[in-house]
Amino acid sequence: MTDDTPQTRRPLRVLAAMSGGVDSAVAAARAAEAGHDVTGVHLALSANPQSFRTGARGCCTIEDSRDARRAADVIGIPFYVWDLAERFREDVVEDFVAEYEAGRTPNPCLRCNEKIKFAALLDKALALGFDAVCTGHYAQVILREDGTRELHRASDMAKDQSYVLGVLDERQLAHAMFPLGDTVTTKEEIRAEAERRGLAVAKKPDSHDICFIADGDTQGFLSKRLGRAEGDIVDESGTKVGTHEGAFGFTIGQRKGLRIGTPAADGKPRYVLDISPVTNTVTVGPAAALDVDALTAVKPRWCGTAPSGPGTYTAQLRAHGEETEVSAELVDGALEVTFTTPVRGVAPGQAVVLYQGTRVVGSATIASTRRAVAAV
Repeated sequence: MTDDTPQTRRPLRVLAAMSGGVDSAVAAARAAEAGHDVTGVHLALSANPQSFRTGARGCCTIEDSRDARRAADVIGIPFYVWDLAERFREDVVEDFVAEYEAGRTPNPCLRCNEKIKFAALLDKALALGFDAVCTGHYAQVILREDGTRELHRASDMAKDQSYVLGVLDERQLAHAMFPLGDTVTTKEEIRAEAERRGLAVAKKPDSHDICFIADGDTQGFLSKRLGRAEGDIVDESGTKVGTHEGAFGFTIGQRKGLRIGTPAADGKPRYVLDISPVTNTVTVGPAAALDVDALTAVKPRWCGTAPSGPGTYTAQLRAHGEETEVSAELVDGALEVTFTTPVRGVAPGQAVVLYQGTRVVGSATIASTRRAVAAV
């Protein structure tokens, strides 16, 4: 919500999701300062929270819970810890493992926003009489004159997080509050604000990587869950050029860690082009073979009314990726996207998020890609 919308002109009962980091603490403080009746909540997402963090990694530990509680005390708001570990395991962790097992590359942060923060948490908040869930995401919800809501990029593009929020529908947007999204401030200024407010998390390192993989070793995590399964690495002609210990340990576009003993004929680096979980085979080839000019995406979710007919948009394919011009159309429930200029390294399982200007139109999960014809 932005400060100029009618819904923010009256005090709301707001549930502030507090991860224990600086962004969510400042967001909660701003919501309280705006006159809302704010309650802080930390989500316990692991049955063994010590395992979810090492140094600056992750965001779901006992340490984080205590940091969130201290921040709530300074702000002067009630604070609770809600146990959503089982729901998180089923909807995020198990989904993550299953997607990699199927040869796809998922985005767990996007799934957490869809299934946990703006589904399980929001549903519980509404049942308890709260009006909105507040988070430290950098994005904006704008209320139009006709009463509809739109999700827009943050004012500061450098910190924009609208890509991982593209799964939110209009009902969820109606109860979402992002107090950091409509101000252009650097992270240093957010930390300075936290320090002025007396929040001890002002100097806390940012979390990064995947919160439930404490050491950042995704392949090691998957190996423990799925077991090692030796298979072949082949080139585009099908010739074996190496072996691997599990196709799930690779993603489309990967260059490092291939451990291919046989050099390419042209001496240039090779990249992962395809992953076949059925045959446990990984195909590698030149960078040019990564170019795709179209994709099909499934399970579309719209931030408002679904578009009708073909349209021209920009698309973002990664959380910190650049926008690219596309045309897109719903065909038999799937989103068909064609790129104006071929793009490289698009992996099934990733999300494609469509934009019109700064407005998020919607999101869908990439199911397949069409390889561009490489120049000879």
